[in-house]
Amino acid sequence: MAKSSREQIDEDEKKLLTELVKNSNEKIETIAKHCGFSRQKTWRFIKQLEVKGLIWGYTAVFDEGKIGQTHFMLLIKRTREKMPEKVVDTIISTKTEELAKEFGATIESSVYVHGEYD
Repeated sequence: MAKSSREQIDEDEKKLLTELVKNSNEKIETIAKHCGFSRQKTWRFIKQLEVKGLIWGYTAVFDEGKIGQTHFMLLIKRTREKMPEKVVDTIISTKTEELAKEFGATIESSVYVHGEYD
């Protein structure tokens, strides 16, 4: 059986890390199913990530720099002009998360504020 390329291994690690951030205390079988991996492959990757110091314990806390991720903040400033309903719906719905996935991005949190104090 041929070994996976380094790029494929890195991609699989990122997929596993993303799943661990969502469900770090799930059973290995469940995490493996969500990633599309075997239980053994998932367990092996988790052990390798622990050895590298990327994860530890039951919570996935990792160094974004080590896995090539960066943090960005997006601010949409409100103007006096009314925004189109379609734009507003996209911003406040889960469609934004789907759009982010297309670019390989993860939305950690989003806040929509309005009124006198925003």
